[in-house]
Formats: sequence, C-alpha cells, structure tokens
Amino acid sequence: MTTTPEYVPVENSPLGKKAAGPVGWLDERLGLAGLAKKNLRKVFPEHWSFMLGEIALWSFVVLLVTGVFLTFWYQPSMAEVEYAGSYTPLRGLEMSQAFESTLKISFDIRGGLLIRQIHHWSAALFVAAMIVHMLRVFFTGAYRKPRELNWLIGLGLLTLGLVEGFAGYSLPDDLLSGTGLRFVDGLIRSIPIVGSYLEFFIFGGEFPGNEIIPRLYMAHILLIPALLLGLIGAHMLLLVFHKHTQWPGPGRTEENVVGYPMLPVYAAKAGGFFFVVFGFTALMGAFLSINPVWIYGPYNPSEVTAGSQPDWYMGFVEGAVRVMPAWESTFFNYTWSWNVFIPGVLLMGLMFGALGAWPFVERWITGDQREHHLLERPRNAPVRTAFGVAGMTMYGVFWIGGGNDIIATQFNLDIYWITRFVQVGVIVLPVLAFIVTKRICIGLQRADANSILHGYETGVLERSPDGSYSERHAPLPVGDQFTLTTHDRLPVLEAPVEVDENGVAAPGSRAARARAWARRFYYDGTVDKPTVADVEHATEHLSEHDGHPVALGEDFQGVSETGIPRVH
Repeated sequence: MTTTPEYVPVENSPLGKKAAGPVGWLDERLGLAGLAKKNLRKVFPEHWSFMLGEIALWSFVVLLVTGVFLTFWYQPSMAEVEYAGSYTPLRGLEMSQAFESTLKISFDIRGGLLIRQIHHWSAALFVAAMIVHMLRVFFTGAYRKPRELNWLIGLGLLTLGLVEGFAGYSLPDDLLSGTGLRFVDGLIRSIPIVGSYLEFFIFGGEFPGNEIIPRLYMAHILLIPALLLGLIGAHMLLLVFHKHTQWPGPGRTEENVVGYPMLPVYAAKAGGFFFVVFGFTALMGAFLSINPVWIYGPYNPSEVTAGSQPDWYMGFVEGAVRVMPAWESTFFNYTWSWNVFIPGVLLMGLMFGALGAWPFVERWITGDQREHHLLERPRNAPVRTAFGVAGMTMYGVFWIGGGNDIIATQFNLDIYWITRFVQVGVIVLPVLAFIVTKRICIGLQRADANSILHGYETGVLERSPDGSYSERHAPLPVGDQFTLTTHDRLPVLEAPVEVDENGVAAPGSRAARARAWARRFYYDGTVDKPTVADVEHATEHLSEHDGHPVALGEDFQGVSETGIPRVH
C-alpha cells in the first residue's frame, strides 16, 4: 500500500527555513519582495516582431561573453615585433603586437578563431537587429507618448553600437582595418577649423601615431560597453514602467496588456531564445568565414587594400563620400573639404538628428497629446510609412555607392556610370519611393474599408435569371472588424487664424500656417475608417440577402476549389 506524501510549503521546508533569515534580511533593507511580487507577473504580449529587440539583447550578451575570452590573449599595442607564429606566409614580417596577438588567437589558441568569428558575427547581428527593431518601432508608431524618451535611448544605443563595432573592427590593426581608420581620419580632418586639432588629439599625433589602438581598446572593452549596459538597463526599466505595446485586436485596449506573465512563461521562452541566438551565431562562426585578417596582412600607411569595404552598417557613409562631387573651398587660410565633410560628417548628424526629432515633430503636426499603447498598422499612417521607406531607399542607394568598385568588377560595369546612377538616384529614387509607398498605403486603406463595408469573397458563385454570375460576399467576423477599425479617426483640419477681430495679425500666425500646411500634407489622401452606422448598415445588407446557397457562420472564410469551406 502506497501513500501520497504530504505537501509541505517551501517556506516550511528545512531549506526554506534556513533561507528565510538571509532573504528576510535583504527584504528589510531592499524591499525585494514587494518589487518581485509586482513585476514577476508582468504581462508581455505575444508577436514575432517583438523578438527583434530580444535578438539585439542576446547578441550583446554573446558579445560580452566572447569578448572576455578574447581579452585574455589580445595585446593592445602598436609596438613593432617580428612575427614567428604558426602562420607560415607571414613569418619574419614586421607587424604590431596587436596584429600578432590577433594571429595568435586565430591559429595558436584552441578555439580562438571560432570565438573571434562568433564575436564578429554577433557584432554584425547586434547592429542589424537594432536597426530592424527601430524600423519596427518607427513604422508602428511605438515611439509615441509616453515612449519618446525610450526612442531616444534606442537611438543612443544604435549610435554607440556603430561606434563600438567600428572600434572592434579596427583593433586587429590589419591592412583592411587600418584603411578604415584612415577613412575616419579623413572625416575628422574635414571638420572646419578644428579638424586637424581633433586628429592630433585622438591619434596622439599625426596619423596613425602610436596611441590609437590602446585608446580604441579601452573604449571598446570598458567605456562603450558600460554606456551600452546603462542604456540597455534604462531601456528595459522604461519598458516595464510604461508596459509593452501590443497590436490591436479583440480584447486589447489602451488600458490593458494581453499576453503571458514574466514568470514562468515569458522567462522560459526568453531563456530558450537566448540559446537559439547563441547557437545561430556559433554556427555562422563555425562555417562562415569573416574578417580573415591573415589575408590582408599588417597595416602599412603606404598601402591600401584593393576593393576594401567597411562593415556593412557603415557602407552608406563610404558610399556618400565616394559619390560626392569634389567640392572644396579655401578661405581664412583653411581648406574646407565639403566633399568629405558634407557626406561623411554632416549626413550622419542630419540623419540621427532627424530620427531623434521625429516623435516631437509628428506630435506637433498632429496635435495628439494622448498616451498610446496600441500599435498602429503602417498603412494607417501613409506619410510616416512613406518617409521611412524613402529613408531606407536612400540608405540602399548609398550602399551601392559604397561598393561601386566591387559592383563594377563583378558585373563588368563602368564604375563612372554606377557613380552617376547613385548621384542621380539618391535624389530621385527616395522621392519615387515616397510617392509609391504612400499610394500603396492608401490603396490598402481602401481595401480594408471595402472589406468592412462589402464583406469578404466567399468563393460561392450565384447565377441570376439572366444568366450572369456574381460572387457572394459575407460580413467579416466581428473580431476582424474590430481590428481593422481600432485606429483613430482623421481629425478635422481647420484653417489657422491669421488675424484677430480687429484685423491685426494674430500672434503666432506664421507658425500656425506652417502647422496647418504640415497637417494637410500629413493627412492628404488618407482614407478614414467607416463609421459605426456604415458598418451596421453593411452587415444588415449582407445578412438579409435572400437565396444564399450556403449557410455562412461567423467562422466561414470561403470555400476551396472543390467547394469545401476553408479558413484562410
């Protein structure tokens, strides 16, 4: 005869009693119990697009782990040594200790090359995930009140990620990374008046100097990672404080979050996803070669790598510099290199400045001061979506410019014609992309409104007495109607008051006119959602139609080619 053991609460178990003392001591001083009780059951919504931020987070964790391994053997010194390692083609060649230690990690340390490549792939994935994550936030309006500060933090993370990636890319001191440093040296020199002073300050003298590798190393392993950790912590705290955004749908409002709690569901899924990201980068590191520095050799200022390319996320800057006309001016005994400063320094400043200002500019245009916790479908904000696609198009065109030499050799094209295409395309193609994207969004809005008012195609054909055929439509399920009509109605656009009752120009009339013009541009062509009366009338019309050959239930979604009802 067996008996079921009596359940003992954990706090009454021997282990629980022993742990009660230290846990109680900490709780009395830190208040951990109340904090854990409040946040460990925090609800997180479920959608694949929310995993983009997690990819960036777990890639950063992989970077930290692999980076610690690499620091054990890397020597951040530009002192000259003669190579005597196991890579025969470079034996006897003079090189810096930084490059020698990189070769040692790659060929003489067990697992060193694998960890190096995992680290480099994780860096590329980290930046890519941040960019795609910010695109998701931009296109869905997730940066709106109260998340403007989190948008700025994300922009800061992206900026630091680019700088951190460049610093790590430069540490091996190979010919390719040295060429990249030379490129950055040119950008610094192009800054009017203070450029040469900044160069001597950063490089410790005339390029390349003897200090840049140790300085980049300190920034790469201490300063920038500390800033990234701080910003990531602030980003996550604000995410918990503001609660997570969610896609509109039945049961989801601005006041709730529908999803799974932090413990045990979300924590288990997030932990599993970390191993997915780590495994994916490990596979890439094992089977896909990246940055084979032994092929390039050590850096020599008198040499340049043929077909040199930066990491992919900096390709747009190089492309902008390559296609910029040779504009220079000389006055006040200074040479003003506009052909480098405008595309290399001013372009990045304008890009990040515009991204940082966008949430506030949009709120000024729309006048919307409410809090938003539901995401917006990109089609329901045509101008915002069009601006985003135009920016992506410009980024892609500059990418082509950054690889114009590789494209010319690989596809047997004239490099000058590629450059001319980029020079024209960077102006024309974003405008075309804006117009086309806006029209597509408006067309999708009309399709949504048509589905709500006229129902969906059931696949059921009817024949009229005169022999003509028509397809029956059925009303959308209530849940689908709710999802398609969750977004706000269009505001009523009013003309600004230009003069007061005495005929005198009203204060701020110029700003009011500018805002009115911006609002007209922002909402031009946007299709408003159907009213409640329109939806009720359409549903009544569809449901009262006589002679329907199939009894349509709420879940009916059409029929297959054989006439069997199906769900799609």
